Amino acid sequence: MSERRATTIAPSLVVVNTGHGKGKSTAAFGVMLRSLARGWRVAVIQFIKSDRWKAGEEKIARQLGVDWLKGGDGFTWESPDLDQSRGRAVAAWALAKATIEAGEHKLVILDELTYPINYDWIDGDDVAATIRNRPEHVSIVATGRDAPAALVEAADTVTEMVKVRHAYDRGIRARRGIDY
Repeated sequence: MSERRATTIAPSLVVVNTGHGKGKSTAAFGVMLRSLARGWRVAVIQFIKSDRWKAGEEKIARQLGVDWLKGGDGFTWESPDLDQSRGRAVAAWALAKATIEAGEHKLVILDELTYPINYDWIDGDDVAATIRNRPEHVSIVATGRDAPAALVEAADTVTEMVKVRHAYDRGIRARRGIDY
């Protein structure tokens, strides 16, 4: 494969981190830190994680001025009411769409976005159209397993995380400071 030299500076980018490996959200939060270091206004909208999760990246991000919303109510297999989970995802997408269209944030992270699309809770074509038609200075990072084709097509960069081994598969629970 020949190496190509980049010749264009885009006003914004769309990045999708997908796959069954660990690190999709972690990579997105790395971009968040880079953006903050450049003085950008950043929003994070999480579609699955609930207020019960006390993640280190959220704590520090809020201290640094990130607008952060947890739109979900936890893992679907733990949900006592999937209709309520769906409603929360619909509300989170409405907020995400309004945030993107307002153009007040240079970076919007849509964490675990693929799940409500794949569950048919939110319209994937609407998501892709919103991302394609965003204000030109707004960059997007979307995460989650099994990114739908429309989301992949709307992206400039797509990275698939591949699981080689995961501690959880050997009975090791998530560790504070490493996993959350």
